[in-house]
Amino acid sequence: MTNIATRIGTKLSLFLVDLAETTKLFFSTLFLSLTSPPKWRHISSQMFSMGVMSLPVVLVTGAFVGMVLAAQSYYVLHKISMESATGPLVSLSMTNELGPVITAIVLSGRVGAAMAAELGTMKVTEQIDALRAMATSPTRYLVVPRFISGLVMVPLLTAFATSIGILGAYLVAVPLKKVNATFFLNNMYRWTNPEDVRTGLIKSVVFGAIIVIVACRRGFTAEGGAKGVGRAATQTVVISCIAILIVDFFLDMLLLY
Repeated sequence: MTNIATRIGTKLSLFLVDLAETTKLFFSTLFLSLTSPPKWRHISSQMFSMGVMSLPVVLVTGAFVGMVLAAQSYYVLHKISMESATGPLVSLSMTNELGPVITAIVLSGRVGAAMAAELGTMKVTEQIDALRAMATSPTRYLVVPRFISGLVMVPLLTAFATSIGILGAYLVAVPLKKVNATFFLNNMYRWTNPEDVRTGLIKSVVFGAIIVIVACRRGFTAEGGAKGVGRAATQTVVISCIAILIVDFFLDMLLLY
């Protein structure tokens, strides 16, 4: 029992220290982003790799999420003769919840893991130590461009995923399931408010910050050669997904209720 308690205490203390360091990295990155932003070419290159290169997988994911949601919604609503509610159900689900969350989870696997692997490789090959030796802040040079790119590109990708998801739902509901197109669109416009779109975009901004900060923190703490780099990439995906789902719940409580 003593050994178990000691292990639990050690794990808890390490977790709290890591959480404190991650929070410190977030605030220092936010401060540098506002007071000493990097050059545009550094930001634009990260925007391209994070946004443009992720667009195909985000569009495919968003389209099929919307299509599956429409098919499942129609199956349930058809039993109570409320097929016309398929439109608002899909639009509200995609704008408030599924669009931001699914996009963030996809990006945590594609962008977060790659980011952690890149910075982890720089860490184990002592390139980050070389930056410090040249009086260059690794946070400003490496983290801030990725942070700004995440705050901009994740909401844009979320908007694309939400739009293509609603379009996919329309194609399933109207031509395939024979839902009246007028009822589908009118009900969707009636029940989907600008506040719902705003909620999804606010969530996506927070999720973008989570992905970047977690990935950079894991990359900066990587050690042990190639095995450590792989471990950092894996931890980034796991921690990011868990953090996104936890923060999503509290954001729902704050923004919706």
